[in-house]
Amino acid sequence: MAAGRATGLAANAPIIGAVDRSAPEGLTQQVVRRLAESIQNGELRPGDRLPTESVLVDTYGVSRTVVREAMSRLNARGLVETQQGRGSFVLTSPSTVPFSVDASQARTPAELAELIELRLGFETEAAGVAARRADARAIAAVKAALTRFQSETSSPGASVSADFDFHRSVALASGNRYFLQLLDSLGRSAIAAPRERLVADADGSSAAHVSLVALEHENVYRAIARRNAEDARAAMRVHLANSQERLGAH
Repeated sequence: MAAGRATGLAANAPIIGAVDRSAPEGLTQQVVRRLAESIQNGELRPGDRLPTESVLVDTYGVSRTVVREAMSRLNARGLVETQQGRGSFVLTSPSTVPFSVDASQARTPAELAELIELRLGFETEAAGVAARRADARAIAAVKAALTRFQSETSSPGASVSADFDFHRSVALASGNRYFLQLLDSLGRSAIAAPRERLVADADGSSAAHVSLVALEHENVYRAIARRNAEDARAAMRVHLANSQERLGAH
């Protein structure tokens, strides 16, 4: 890629200003939309280097986690490319109909159940494809994501991010860009965890819940590592169906 021109955010750019925390649209999706609009209207052109993470944090008034997830979604859409040690560069202008599902809008039990139904539809197949296609490096990445999740069993709140990362590693191992794009579009809001899972409690029930999820993740990983597509599909289907039942129980 050409070096590109470094860019800040022009004073008259519509993407300037903190995001609206009261808006129904999630914080991450607001950052994605604003940056995509700036690429669409030519304020950010192919080859431009995006502002640094720190600048985006200050510009939008959001956390680094939100900025990183937004950049992940833009990368998945093929709008930007992040280069280690150099930053993120604009690749192309977005479609007027972007590929996106905003899972942050799912709040009621019925909406969360629909979200898991969607995940059942494509993550089950993604696991099977991963078992068929994944090379040793991709399988090692799934194992590493599993290990990270297992290390968070004593920290239920932190486990949500590690949970998403595990599912993302499976989608990545499939080698199918659309599985990955759809999951990145959903973001961490896809992990529809009941409130009880997010806080530590005296009797350790939340930690036990996370440990059960870790076991289900391990079943998915082992099937992929054995390159058994049917077992991988079954393990992912059981895991997501159990997640749906756990959500309904709360």
